[in-house]
Amino acid sequence: MIDGVKVKKLRMFPDERGRLMEIIRADDPEFVKFGQVYVTAAYPGVTKAWHYHKLQYDNFCCIKGMMKVVLYDSREGSATKGEVNEFFMGDHNHMMLQIPPMVYHGFKCISETEALIINCCTEMYDYKNPDEYRLDPHDNDIPYDWSRKDG
Repeated sequence: MIDGVKVKKLRMFPDERGRLMEIIRADDPEFVKFGQVYVTAAYPGVTKAWHYHKLQYDNFCCIKGMMKVVLYDSREGSATKGEVNEFFMGDHNHMMLQIPPMVYHGFKCISETEALIINCCTEMYDYKNPDEYRLDPHDNDIPYDWSRKDG
């Protein structure tokens, strides 16, 4: 696992009225601080990648569909420099994935319908000076191929 990445397995609490699933609480060891919460969507087969933040921790939870979330550590001096991690999250695997600053990340919708991720990140989006640094999803130096791996 890439240094600084944390996975919190989430529990669903169902009853006759419906269900509840907590994503992150202020008393969780993964909690850093609150910046904002937003939802991002991807249509089936769509890849949204790559980017990293210099300041922001992301806390991803896929609440609808399935996403393949991929991380790449390009940080100089990191014990896990060059490592790639894949996480399959959503309807069939409830988790909260914490992505530390400076770690490239992206995701691909692998379900037959739109997938939704809630991000409870540590920083507010600054429209004038975004903390977001992007690469093309396919034309880059990251050793990862977004295509499906059959076998």
